[in-house]
Amino acid sequence: MGSNKLTKKSKKEVSKFKGLECLNCGAPLELTDNFCPNCSQRNSTKQLSMNDFFEEFFSSLFTYDSRLRYTVKDLLFKPGTITKNYVSGQRLKYANPFRFFLSVSIIYFIIQSFSTGDNSNFSVDGNAIKNDSLTEVLKKATTQNNIYFNTDSLNQEIDSIITINNLANEKKEGSNNPTYYTEKELDTMNWFGRMAERTSVYRNFYNKTKIKNPEIALDSLKHPKTDVNKWIYNKNNAIDRVIENPNGFINYLMGKIPFFLFFFAPFFAFFFWILYSMKKYNYMEHLILIFHIFSFVFLISLLVYIPDLILGDNGILQGIVLMIIGPFYFYKALRNFYKQKRLLTIFKFILLNTVFFIGSSIAALIFFTITAAIY
Repeated sequence: MGSNKLTKKSKKEVSKFKGLECLNCGAPLELTDNFCPNCSQRNSTKQLSMNDFFEEFFSSLFTYDSRLRYTVKDLLFKPGTITKNYVSGQRLKYANPFRFFLSVSIIYFIIQSFSTGDNSNFSVDGNAIKNDSLTEVLKKATTQNNIYFNTDSLNQEIDSIITINNLANEKKEGSNNPTYYTEKELDTMNWFGRMAERTSVYRNFYNKTKIKNPEIALDSLKHPKTDVNKWIYNKNNAIDRVIENPNGFINYLMGKIPFFLFFFAPFFAFFFWILYSMKKYNYMEHLILIFHIFSFVFLISLLVYIPDLILGDNGILQGIVLMIIGPFYFYKALRNFYKQKRLLTIFKFILLNTVFFIGSSIAALIFFTITAAIY
């Protein structure tokens, strides 16, 4: 009897905090609704307590871990099947494929960047001057290259124009490789020739003077201080950074790979869509398969990175594992997802690998050229 009274009291207590409208999305509710059918928020008007907060926190944490566990397990051991399950409607069981890809790839490159040393000494003609002041840098540059500066003092900020008479004289004396062109001379060239010669002039001037400020340099060269000219001159600093610290530049490029693959994947999916046009899957479902395959590559790279780091193999173990497992995984993903015969799958596997190699090479050239341009 007492138990029945408690049950009735509990039901009454619960219904007391139920509303007729969802507090999250405003959808109409019934008193019998425990959750909003529109957004899935709990139907409760009860004031948030400490117990409610931690209960929701641990519940969300457990749910996330469950999705992550299923995603990692099926991604590693069920190539193609995870995609088939996801597009068939098992969405709550797995993490979002696009978000998971970005997460695992970015985590991989963050860990890799922390384990890579950075050695970035600045030098003039091979002599390290990392701790030298600007005055010492200018003294070394002028002494070694016989360039004369029209400055009041090397101890003051550079406030006058650097003369370029010696550069102009080289051309007047009939040098086979003139190192200076006026803006008027550059204007007579076609666009590609003008850009090439301008870049050469700026690089030569930079090497002889080590002037990093583009406005001072352009004043000295008597070239207009346009945004394009300043950008071209600033690339000299980037070139020096690459020469001094090639590993830093490689890490910078490598860090862009997740974003490159993220934006390249839709183009690659287009070929899947054409090649498997007789299948029931739409374009987005092909794209999900691609992101699952890319996610596997970064996930397996993460798993072998730690022993690779301990053994000091510098990525050799990763390369071997990916060369052996990668193609097999790709083939099994195609076979399990599209359910076609073995010979037909092998043919499409070879064709897609060829398309991927050619397409990714062209896209990578464009992407990394742009990346290097903003380095």
